[in-house]
Amino acid sequence: MFLKEYISDVYQGVRSLLKGMKKTGYYFVHPSEIITQQYPDNREQLHLPERFRGEVVMTHDENNEHACTGCTACELACPNGTIKIITKFDVSPEGKKKKAIDTFIYHLELCTMCNLCIEACPTDAIKMAQTFEHSVFNRNLLTKKLNLPNSKIREGVE
Repeated sequence: MFLKEYISDVYQGVRSLLKGMKKTGYYFVHPSEIITQQYPDNREQLHLPERFRGEVVMTHDENNEHACTGCTACELACPNGTIKIITKFDVSPEGKKKKAIDTFIYHLELCTMCNLCIEACPTDAIKMAQTFEHSVFNRNLLTKKLNLPNSKIREGVE
């Protein structure tokens, strides 16, 4: 009984090996049909799916304006504290105090790319970008400030 199972296992292993070698041999004879892409040589042809989640970015327009109101909904929705928003109060020309963001800190090294912060944002101020090459030697480079210097909130965003 034991010998029969052993011979059967050896037969199945050799059969599986030959099946794989048949496919390899086919591609050796027909190299134009190879579908494997060699990264990073294929960066020009590389196409990521539209729903790919790379990292969180804050969009700014040509006037260096963004739509973030500093409501901290994204910070509250984040399951592991990836986002930290530091707010300040701006005084309008009429003398009214209005809450605004001072710094939007994003810790890429902690992010799980869950997209919960994007879903929670009421003004669509942040989105997931398609960038995926984040290898660095210093982890401090993975902590990013998303709002650009001297940026301000876009008019009409409440």
